[in-house]
Amino acid sequence: MTENPITPTIPLDAEGAHHGFLRLPYSRDDSAWGAVMIPISVIASGAGPTALLTGGNHGDEYEGPIALQELAATLRPGDITGRVIVLPMMNLPAFAAGRRCSPIDGGNMNRSFPGRPDGTVTQKIAHYIASRLVPLADIVLDYHSGGRTLDFLPFAAAHVLEDKAQEAACVAAMRAFNAPYSMKMLEIDNAGMFDTEVEARGKTFVTTELGGAGTATAASVAIARRGARNLLIHAGILGGEPETAPSVMLDMPDARCFVTAERPGLLEPLVDLGAEVRAGQPVGRLWPADRSGIAPLPCHAALDGILAARHVPGLAQMGDCLAVVAQVSG
Repeated sequence: MTENPITPTIPLDAEGAHHGFLRLPYSRDDSAWGAVMIPISVIASGAGPTALLTGGNHGDEYEGPIALQELAATLRPGDITGRVIVLPMMNLPAFAAGRRCSPIDGGNMNRSFPGRPDGTVTQKIAHYIASRLVPLADIVLDYHSGGRTLDFLPFAAAHVLEDKAQEAACVAAMRAFNAPYSMKMLEIDNAGMFDTEVEARGKTFVTTELGGAGTATAASVAIARRGARNLLIHAGILGGEPETAPSVMLDMPDARCFVTAERPGLLEPLVDLGAEVRAGQPVGRLWPADRSGIAPLPCHAALDGILAARHVPGLAQMGDCLAVVAQVSG
């Protein structure tokens, strides 16, 4: 079997705080014996659980990388019992380019798991994370936001799983993260996702959507920073008391949640994030972008709920997700 060529420049199982890289050899036009150097930090002290905290799965999402860079720089071995593995920019080529997918191979990291040791750059990174890092972890947090094309209400999420004991552990961790909103999600297309890989290995998994629009805000970074600390306390790795506030429980039950553009055009939002909507209500209109004097196409919600996500660019393509409607569940 082909060995994954990635090697860590730091130990993954040693006491103390270690900061280095996952080194992936990558011969390219401007660097014959070059490498992709993916930052990684490992902070460990004593016997205890292991948390794997990841950001930059998509390269245009910033709350996770900011919060994890700060955590890696400030967390001390004396603060914890156990181990924290921090991977702030897991798809480094995409992150460096400010793009959702890798500019090297076009790979969407979150559709590339479990990866391949002899595949593309993105597939090799995914394979290393899946085969070497995930097995070390008891609990995994993967930060996301909407990137350049979506903006979300800030929520942490857990998935509906066949193993109800595992699902309950994931929901408890999601609640511990304590974002302003907490989402229980049924994925309609989870093939190749990091989420699916982690959950298939029986781990406790939490993900987020903490804003988007291709940037971060002081508020969204504060949620990301607080959530990581709360999760480490919940896992028994970090001492202290969690910072908590009320969190609204949301549910995305099925594909009716998604409003999809059926033609391209100039998007006029009719509803803002967090507003209540009713089934059949227009949440936006698509105006022609190439002529005048033609009526817009209304885009309707398919169920009652609140607007949890919206398309960001003013121009939409056919097939774009224009809005997501979630239901308040308690």
